Amino acid sequence: MLTKFQAKLFFLLGTALFSVVFLFLTFDSMRYVYSQDSNKNLSPSVVRGKEIWEKNNCMGCHTILGEGAYYAPELTKAYERRGPEWLRVFLKDPEAMYPGERKMVKYSFTEAEIDDVIAFLKWNGELDLKGFPPKPDFKQETKTVHLESAKIAPPEKFKQICSACHAVGGSGGNVGPALDAVGNKYDTAYLENWLKDPQKIKPGTAMPKLPLSELEIKDLTKYLSQLR
Repeated sequence: MLTKFQAKLFFLLGTALFSVVFLFLTFDSMRYVYSQDSNKNLSPSVVRGKEIWEKNNCMGCHTILGEGAYYAPELTKAYERRGPEWLRVFLKDPEAMYPGERKMVKYSFTEAEIDDVIAFLKWNGELDLKGFPPKPDFKQETKTVHLESAKIAPPEKFKQICSACHAVGGSGGNVGPALDAVGNKYDTAYLENWLKDPQKIKPGTAMPKLPLSELEIKDLTKYLSQLR
């Protein structure tokens, strides 16, 4: 058992030691923060996006850079995960992207405001956060398509939007079903009509009606039809 003097000495030395460690870590952190050049990419669009983020209290549901609520997804790496085109479609109408599943408010942003929000998310995603947030520790289960049969490369729209929910050859999202061998399941006419209006083909489906042009629908149909 420590004497009164030893206990006092232990307390004072411990306090001094950990105070020095705390001050050193604070100094090191501040030195690191101010050595970053992220402010060079802080464009007026990013600033406006931050103002929109704060004005609409997005942190009431989402977290970004580790701050905010945990009701909705963490958005620090949203730009990296989803890409600008997917984010654009989602911000226009969140409910349409996930019918009956998402409770995010439709804010009726203008195209310029959507550009600013995307710029803000992109800026945050490009910060050097030393591995934060960590990537999910899971292995996606999916069948593997015979990619050698795919003579046509996936259209840009597929890579920008479709792959966020669907996987091909083990690469992509797992929100919707994998599209491996989808060309064996459905003919060209069905795939084309499905892309035009999924709800018309299967009322209540979770697949949204995407803002696709006729040319984009043709390209996507051609690509999906070859996956066998």
